[in-house]
Amino acid sequence: MKKAEAQKKTRNRYSPQFKDEALALAERVGVTGAAKQLGLNENQLYNWRGKKRRVQAQSETEQELATENARLKRQLAEQAEELAILKKAAAYFAKSLK
Repeated sequence: MKKAEAQKKTRNRYSPQFKDEALALAERVGVTGAAKQLGLNENQLYNWRGKKRRVQAQSETEQELATENARLKRQLAEQAEELAILKKAAAYFAKSLK
C-alpha cells in the first residue's frame, strides 16, 4: 500500500498564460511535438484546445445575441415613436370631428 501512495501524482495547475503559450506552440510544431517539449500529455493539450474553442464559440454567440438585442431595441423604440405619433393624430382627428 505504501508503494501505491508513493506513486500518486499531484495535479499540476497551469496558468492561463502557460496554456495559451502551449497551444500556440502546438499550432506551430503540432500537438505531439509540443507535448514532448513541455512534458505534457497530448490529451491535456487537446482538452485545452477544445475548451478554448468552446469559449470562443460562446463569445461569438454572445456577441451575435448582443447585436440582435441592440437591433430589436432600436426597432422597438422606432415603433413606440410611430405609435405615439398615431395616437396624437387620432386624438387630433377625433377632436375635429366633434
